[in-house]
Amino acid sequence: MPKMKSKSGAKKRFQFTGTGKIKRKHAYKSHILTKKSTKRKRNLTYSTTVAKSEEKNVKEMLQF
Repeated sequence: MPKMKSKSGAKKRFQFTGTGKIKRKHAYKSHILTKKSTKRKRNLTYSTTVAKSEEKNVKEMLQF
């Protein structure tokens, strides 16, 4: 039986914190930035954690 591969896209997008939570970046920060307010763009810069309901799906993609 071959090893299970993790999703390479998920590897690039998620990180684990020291306490085991999953860190992610905000979406909507890559293009069409002229119509977005400065405050909105600034708040999209910071990373946040994955919702509790989605943690199982992300861990499955990462083979945990």
